[in-house]
Amino acid sequence: MNSRRDRYSIIITSLVIALVLTLVPLPSWLHVIWPYWVALVLIYWSLETVTMISLGMAFFIGLLLDLFTGSLLGLHALSLSVIEYLVQRFRARLRFFPPWQQALSVFALLMNDRILLLWIISLRGDPLPSMDFWLPPVAGTLVWPWLFLLLDRYRGVMRHRSLP
Repeated sequence: MNSRRDRYSIIITSLVIALVLTLVPLPSWLHVIWPYWVALVLIYWSLETVTMISLGMAFFIGLLLDLFTGSLLGLHALSLSVIEYLVQRFRARLRFFPPWQQALSVFALLMNDRILLLWIISLRGDPLPSMDFWLPPVAGTLVWPWLFLLLDRYRGVMRHRSLP
């Protein structure tokens, strides 16, 4: 099998799992702190692969997420595109940060996403969310080192499996 196709299958599989984690029905107390899994996985693959993830792919994944969650069409597409742009822009720095500093950078990316979402909420005239609205970026920051290690190990196993 083609090495590039193998890498795409790994990326697609992990993004589908992240999408399923996003769609899982949760109790209200857990839903409040549930991380933005799709964004976390997208950040990982953007950092680890140079040309595999593009702005167009991030936009398409966001549109799929909008369709599956029933949210405003383009909401997640815009947020994932902005996250992808920022990761691509600062990839050279982010990639070589120590894990704790990389987690803080992920926190900044996820907070930027929340600020963008808050802006869209205010443009629509919806009431402002409660303080719980700011908990998913904190949860994503705490999950990031473990998710990074898990995806890194998965990528390594798949790389060794594709070698002759």
